[in-house]
Amino acid sequence: MTAPPSRAIDPTKSVLLLIDFQAKLMPSIRDGDSAVANARRLAKVAKLLSIPALGTEQNPAGLGPNVAELKDLCSNTFGKMTFDATREVGFSDFLPDRPSVVVAGCETHVCVMQTVLGLLAAGRNVHLVTDAVGSRTATNRDKAIERMARNGADAVTTEMVIFDWIGDCRHPAFKSILPLIK
Repeated sequence: MTAPPSRAIDPTKSVLLLIDFQAKLMPSIRDGDSAVANARRLAKVAKLLSIPALGTEQNPAGLGPNVAELKDLCSNTFGKMTFDATREVGFSDFLPDRPSVVVAGCETHVCVMQTVLGLLAAGRNVHLVTDAVGSRTATNRDKAIERMARNGADAVTTEMVIFDWIGDCRHPAFKSILPLIK
């Protein structure tokens, strides 16, 4: 079983993984605009703190690319056909060797959940950003969050992650990050 996450999410040991925020999919996602907005805040803070921000795209030939505003904030995007990205050939080389993976994405009960369970099985600490994930229905989203938490994922919010990453109001990037929190 995966070791419990440390008290705070260490930015030097973190990677941000944005799963399948594909433009064709997002109009069907309940509260999709909010999930995208929170993912954007996370990606902007990750960039300010030099935390790798990566994306995945499910069947990009069929579903198209991720929402441009998020894709542009990712240093790299991984195309996949499997719902669980960890089962896709090349994914282990794509994801940096950092123990903590902060996850946001769509759909919560499919690609996000299967990838989170795969990351947990691989021994990673997973921080699931519950206000930056979405599904077509609230029931699918909520049940998937419950299942991931039962299996060891740390259920967090966007602001919890941001404040863990900066740790202190004296952080050199705090003033730059503050507008993203307000």
